[in-house]
Amino acid sequence: MNGLARSALALLLIGATLPPAAPGTAPAIRYAWRNVVVGGGGFAPGIVFSPVERGLAYLRTDMGGAYRWSAREARWRPLQDDEGEPSFMGIESIAPDPVDPDRVYMAAGMGKDAPAAIFRSNDRGAHWVRQPVPFAMGGNEDGRGLGERLAIDPHHPARLLFGSRHDGLWRSTDSGVHWAPVPGFPRPGLGRPAERRATHGGLAFVLFDPRRDGRVFVGSADPGGVHLFRSDDGGTAWRAVPGGPAYGLVPVKGVIGGDGVLTLTYDDGIGPNGITRGAVWRLDPEGTAWTDITPPHRPEVTGEGYMGVAVTRQDPRILAVSTVDRRGLVDTVWRSADAGRHWDELWRRSTRDVRASPFLDLDGKANFGHWIAGLAIDPFDPDHAAYVTGATMYETHQFGRPGTMAWRPWTRGIEQTAIITLISPTGGAPLISGFGDIAGFRHDDLAVSPPHVHLNPYLTNTNTLDYAGLKPGWMVRSGSTHSRIVPGPSLAWSDDGGERWRPLVPPPSRPRDDGAPAPEQTGDAAITISADGVTMVVETDPPRRSDDQGRSWTPIAGLPARSRVTADKADPRRFYALDFARDTLVRSDDAGRHFAPVAAIGLPPLAPARVTWREAQNPLLATPARAGALWLLVGDALYRSIDFGGHWQRTGRPLAIAYYGLGHAAPGSVWPALYAIGRPAGDHGRLAIWRSTDGGDTWARINDDAHQWGLRFRVISGDPRRFGRVYIGTDGRGLLYGDPSPR
Repeated sequence: MNGLARSALALLLIGATLPPAAPGTAPAIRYAWRNVVVGGGGFAPGIVFSPVERGLAYLRTDMGGAYRWSAREARWRPLQDDEGEPSFMGIESIAPDPVDPDRVYMAAGMGKDAPAAIFRSNDRGAHWVRQPVPFAMGGNEDGRGLGERLAIDPHHPARLLFGSRHDGLWRSTDSGVHWAPVPGFPRPGLGRPAERRATHGGLAFVLFDPRRDGRVFVGSADPGGVHLFRSDDGGTAWRAVPGGPAYGLVPVKGVIGGDGVLTLTYDDGIGPNGITRGAVWRLDPEGTAWTDITPPHRPEVTGEGYMGVAVTRQDPRILAVSTVDRRGLVDTVWRSADAGRHWDELWRRSTRDVRASPFLDLDGKANFGHWIAGLAIDPFDPDHAAYVTGATMYETHQFGRPGTMAWRPWTRGIEQTAIITLISPTGGAPLISGFGDIAGFRHDDLAVSPPHVHLNPYLTNTNTLDYAGLKPGWMVRSGSTHSRIVPGPSLAWSDDGGERWRPLVPPPSRPRDDGAPAPEQTGDAAITISADGVTMVVETDPPRRSDDQGRSWTPIAGLPARSRVTADKADPRRFYALDFARDTLVRSDDAGRHFAPVAAIGLPPLAPARVTWREAQNPLLATPARAGALWLLVGDALYRSIDFGGHWQRTGRPLAIAYYGLGHAAPGSVWPALYAIGRPAGDHGRLAIWRSTDGGDTWARINDDAHQWGLRFRVISGDPRRFGRVYIGTDGRGLLYGDPSPR
């Protein structure tokens, strides 16, 4: 401990207060922001090529906003990093203008109870004008793969139609500025369901016929009755189109070929899960003749639907459809060169080069994908096609060629993942991450997708991570899977900085009175490691410790069950936790064998600091390389202690803090750099990202309005080895890192 730190400690020990700077905020600091590269990573339900400009395409994601392909830069450009409304990062539909390549529209809104709007842009999404709408979206709900719901009349580009989920068909005649329901449309909608997670498919797609002025088709994915409707006067009068597949299937996507024939995919659900059967049909509107062109069913497949559908501009007989929820075999794309009379199952003659995103090669052989809701063929190049999955998007430039078809991730610039937790240790790789759905990574190079996810055990979600402060190569993690019970160990440890892991299996917890599974069976048992890497404390019921890498475990005295534990980063003997029953801090001074209450003078009631969800961040942090220096977030108020929790002082008063983390101290400062996501105290405005170098007394904003990422944040941390570096985990825009910018 240096002299300044000893002086500060002495002041606390004699009951004095540290002399803070005047509470307030400092001038903003310019930061440069980048994504930590993983590549794709999440569900992008729809891809749409511009029909009027080669090399222009748009991608919509379910919680990471929209992207535009820049052929000049050969990368995808995120279009909503300046968005400050979380709901608008869930894109329900996207529509490039069929006449003007600079104009594009999108419908955005996460779910039925969230804000919804239709956006318009005259510069390819670089800037948007937002128009709030009274009907709800479902960009991150079931049915998000349907569409496209938003369509532009190619004969009258100021006229737009939008097929809503709950409130029927809507129209704008002034390029999306004003919207009104279409009177007399046969399906007015079922209204918003009352159940929390329920939704409707509603109007699944709107299709203007580019050959016939006034002709438009709308498909309904709601149950019962006729599901396809037609207008020949631009949407004033409507009539039902009879025929099609048998009762029980609803149309989910459609496309009109250059010959005017519709190709439609049908399912018995709106997906992306829960579909058991589907079909593909063609409709010739001139003679109202229907043809079932469903690809052949394979006996080893126990259930499958169809969703993606595309047709080449050059030859309307060349079609493609994708399966969804296929069971028994992997999902696939089917291609036909004769309007569906014969089909070629592409996964059987395909290869996938996933070197750009190695995590896709989890089992040693990257499969074709799942949730293939979006499928598109480049209108300017019939050999160029792309399809989306629940984890990435693939493209090929051999779509019309015989022989082996090579696919690769088409994701450069796309980071569409949910980050649960992260650590930046004092040695080794600068960052270790915990993701939802794809486990997480050791990031040796922030500009390169890591070679593999966390394995042994592989857990789809990594919920907590910790490292030994004095021996940073030693780490522990906990995680869960998509099922209620983890089919194997939910805990692991590493002695090489997260490159290789080994499972940990503590003794079973005692049964809960309510019959719920034990925390280690569900991934709710977090794990902590001592500063020297010797002691591991796991939050089972009762809590246990091990000092032999999990070969033996002993119960811990004085530590409440399911308490989130923090290890001192410099003193191997010390662990800390919050005891909510006694409303106090408890501490171990004997390497986790016993915990006892600490005076904790200066702390308020601790109930607001209770962690109730396994993915929540620990509100209690220890300062790297400084024994006994602690930080605690109680509600939105930050407290600090430099005497092992004996005395606490409120700091951070200028901010109401949602998340915080620690980093390398500024030159000359006795305090670690603090990074926080919060808003000025008493201000109900938007969240922002802040930095303090004086222990939380004053704060400077380090992001700007161009870097908000939907304000969908999960975790923040500084880098303990590099002053100014900060890492942020978002819920949809992946991992971000920032450094002070010289200009």
